[in-house]
Amino acid sequence: MGDKIYVPYQEAESEFVEKRSRFIGHIWPVDSEDQAQELIRRVKKQHYDARHNCWCYLLGGTVVRYSDDGEPQGTAGQPMLAVLQRENVTNAVCVVTRYFGGILLGAGGLVRAYSHTCALALDAARVCQMHPTERWLFEVAYPLWDRVQHALKSLPARLVGTDFAAAVSFELDMKAADTERVLAELTRVTDGRVESLKEEERFAPWEEDTP
Repeated sequence: MGDKIYVPYQEAESEFVEKRSRFIGHIWPVDSEDQAQELIRRVKKQHYDARHNCWCYLLGGTVVRYSDDGEPQGTAGQPMLAVLQRENVTNAVCVVTRYFGGILLGAGGLVRAYSHTCALALDAARVCQMHPTERWLFEVAYPLWDRVQHALKSLPARLVGTDFAAAVSFELDMKAADTERVLAELTRVTDGRVESLKEEERFAPWEEDTP
């Protein structure tokens, strides 16, 4: 997959039961360690009565953290981490909560249960690719707005905001690779009567791109 960056598209939760032990997986996209740690604390508070709240997170290519939270060493946090790494996912935090069912699973059983729960949560969140993304601000006269709306239905751009004042202002997110095409089509459908300004450049997830 080269240098492509994959992240969870959204927050998700999963549940798995093995020999009466209940495993609840939670996963989120994150941008910082502070955010990851806050989400871990939130789950621990929510499931304060659980036997274990095991977790892992990755940020970029450098920050990797995990915890077995009382489970035998190497049976929870690391296997969960391995699921994310196998899918080339980063900027993600996963917490798996275990309510003990009274039957010991053994080391192999624990590894399988924690890995499976993490994988279920990741599937529910969906994985998408990060792309260099630009946000542009446009302005057109009211009579041209219908043409623009029609054009946007077939363009690789996301409408993120509109403002109806003296003219129609609207913001679009688009992959940097698609900018030229989007600008050319909006210029064409408005006969050149569109004003544009690039506001921001960043990496952002695009749902349709999956590994």
